[in-house]
Amino acid sequence: MAGVASGQQAVLGPDARISVITCGPGTDLYAQFGHSAFRVQDPAQGLDWIYNYGTFDFDTPNFYMKFARGKLRYALSRTDFANFLYTYQLEGRWVSEQLLDLNPGQKTALFEYLERNNRPENRYYQYDFLAENCATKIPDVLREVLGPGLDMVSGFSGDGRTYRELIQQNLQVNSWSSLGIDLALGAVVDRKASPLGYSFLPEYVRQLVGDATLGGEPLILRERDILDLPNPVNIRYFTANPLFWALFLLVFTATISWIDFRNGSRSRWLDFLLFLTTGLAGLLIGFLWFFTDHTSTVWNFNILWAFPVNGYIAFKLLQKRKPDNRLRRYLIALLGLMGVCLILWATGVQAFHPVVAILWSALALRYLLLIHHLKKPA
Repeated sequence: MAGVASGQQAVLGPDARISVITCGPGTDLYAQFGHSAFRVQDPAQGLDWIYNYGTFDFDTPNFYMKFARGKLRYALSRTDFANFLYTYQLEGRWVSEQLLDLNPGQKTALFEYLERNNRPENRYYQYDFLAENCATKIPDVLREVLGPGLDMVSGFSGDGRTYRELIQQNLQVNSWSSLGIDLALGAVVDRKASPLGYSFLPEYVRQLVGDATLGGEPLILRERDILDLPNPVNIRYFTANPLFWALFLLVFTATISWIDFRNGSRSRWLDFLLFLTTGLAGLLIGFLWFFTDHTSTVWNFNILWAFPVNGYIAFKLLQKRKPDNRLRRYLIALLGLMGVCLILWATGVQAFHPVVAILWSALALRYLLLIHHLKKPA
């Protein structure tokens, strides 16, 4: 469109259409929550564009560090709809469209807003998983452009779920992605989501838009499936899932601990690995809490059982000489901290992944064995 490219005022023809596009989940972790975008069509000008707020540049300097620290900027991008759709065909993901019932002035205002946002100086924003992503941008833009006449919440009450529950419904519980995300997220995601808070997930944006009214009339004119495909299924073998390995660790730890108990010995390498692993996990949790801009990783009480100091204690336990009695008090404190985690879970302060309960059992067995071992005189 030459007028837009040259910086002139964006003008749509009388037959122009603007719609909200929702895409189903994919098999990769980043795609398991789906996707949302705007589509602008103008047959008179041969225009069929997608405005996508979910793009980022892999060539960004220090990409992975910025991503880990929550400092990676996302951007609005504009692409041909045909190319956009082809990608989802290849990935086998469904695509639906909600045509907005807007008058010519509202269409032009929304188009101009998207075009202004697409300028290099405006297109970047600070990504936040719950508050600023490709999905939340849809209701944000609609509310800003269409004004107070737009009502997106009266027709959608939600179902009282927490943010963690909403996240986990898109994941298979017995998967590494489910476990990893649960370990990384803090107690802030265990609060109940407001109706508009559901908009961090594309499927709920589709529901919000579908139930919304503009000036008392339905916001959408009609809805249709562009690609009518089932959600893809990730086939996982049980031996490749975290539940299997957590149970294996529990049985292995219980077996070695029983042998140690019978023989009055201590398997130093098992202690080293258990304490080093939990210590490193605690350091990662602490990093995400205190040294990143992520808002959903703060107040993460997984740090009470994956205790960072365990990494230091691991090397103490690797030594052949018997540790002093201070370690016994430390182990009792670790058992107490796991008890605190159970209380936090029971009271709803923070939910923990079910697999974590098995890890707690393995750790508690080993801690009790070490406490018994340290009671004996050197």
